[in-house]
Amino acid sequence: MRRLLESLTTRGRWFAAAGAVLALAGLLVPEPDLLRLGALLLLLPGVSAFGASRARFRLSCSRRAAPPRVQAGQEASLTLTLANPARLRTGLLLAQDTLPRVFGDPPRFVLDGLRAGGTRTIRYRVRAPVRGKYSAGPLRIQVADAFGLVAITRSFASVSALTVTPRIVPLPGPPPGGNWLGDRETGRPGLAAGGEDDVVPRQYQTGDGLRRVHWRSTARHGQLMVRREEQHWRDTTSLFLDTRRSAFGSGPVFELAVTAAASVGVRLDGPGADPRLVTDGGEIPRQVSFRDTLLEALAVIRPCHSRELGPGIEALSASGGQVIAILGALSEPDARRLAAVRHGSAPALALVLGGFGGPASGILARAGWRVAAAAGEEALPSAWRDLRAGARGDGPDRDLVGG
Repeated sequence: MRRLLESLTTRGRWFAAAGAVLALAGLLVPEPDLLRLGALLLLLPGVSAFGASRARFRLSCSRRAAPPRVQAGQEASLTLTLANPARLRTGLLLAQDTLPRVFGDPPRFVLDGLRAGGTRTIRYRVRAPVRGKYSAGPLRIQVADAFGLVAITRSFASVSALTVTPRIVPLPGPPPGGNWLGDRETGRPGLAAGGEDDVVPRQYQTGDGLRRVHWRSTARHGQLMVRREEQHWRDTTSLFLDTRRSAFGSGPVFELAVTAAASVGVRLDGPGADPRLVTDGGEIPRQVSFRDTLLEALAVIRPCHSRELGPGIEALSASGGQVIAILGALSEPDARRLAAVRHGSAPALALVLGGFGGPASGILARAGWRVAAAAGEEALPSAWRDLRAGARGDGPDRDLVGG
């Protein structure tokens, strides 16, 4: 009874009130026709509620977001498909989707009745101004009967996952070359001088193509072996992002650092490249591809309260290859520890954001690092251009390049 009363519309309440008055008058007069009419008016909302509730339990909803991952400030399209597998047509449908507050007011739709076995598609667009992982939904539906006497609300279980990544600023030119990891220190693959029997194989490593497998050696050694001269060469770069609250705070400068890391990381990813993402907490394990790992991690990364660079320094020291660091405020002891992770002649680049720098930048520069500064997002392309020029050795020999 309580659910029935809650589901009554204004018209339904008037019907129920009129029915009660007529039934009471029919009892007092007495007049059987008034009693029957009052009973009919009282029963009609109950019958309507029963029919609406039956339709309610048979509706289904499927949904998808396209694309499921967008940059901050871009739009995504949400598509919702309602289906009515029941044998009866529904009444008027009032639909409202549930959205996080960052997306603004939730969209509302009025749908005419959904016929038996029919479907109805709803499409709308959303724009997220800030990065993060969000869930759109569930959809709430008010199922009204044909007479407009009752309206029953149903909330579906399905939601749409939407990942909003940092903005990616286009950076000019190719990334600076890193170290090429191979079997020879010269960084050049050795070519066999003879035929198949002259090939010196090595053990299979992740990333080697199956077409490079040397089957005769595989059978002899009992494990996959590949031709050394056809080795898969990888350009290794470690992208380091300092996420400590003491380095950037938790405001616009930290968001600038995340944007810079996303922009540089996307620029590093390409054929033959083997970049990795490292923070002050250590290396972030790669899930599928570096680009996916980078964007998924940066979508949800937050400033941490740690004051130590230890795990990040250890990961950089163990990885080898080129290092590109996104830095904010850095103490002199931390700058000396970071400067020491440079590997031989491999390029080491530091992008200092938010007007920080000072003595720490000088420490990195004297250790052979190339340092550039960017005060805002609009200065990232020019700072990147200076870093590339310095890494190639054809740029101006300066310790600090102002953004």
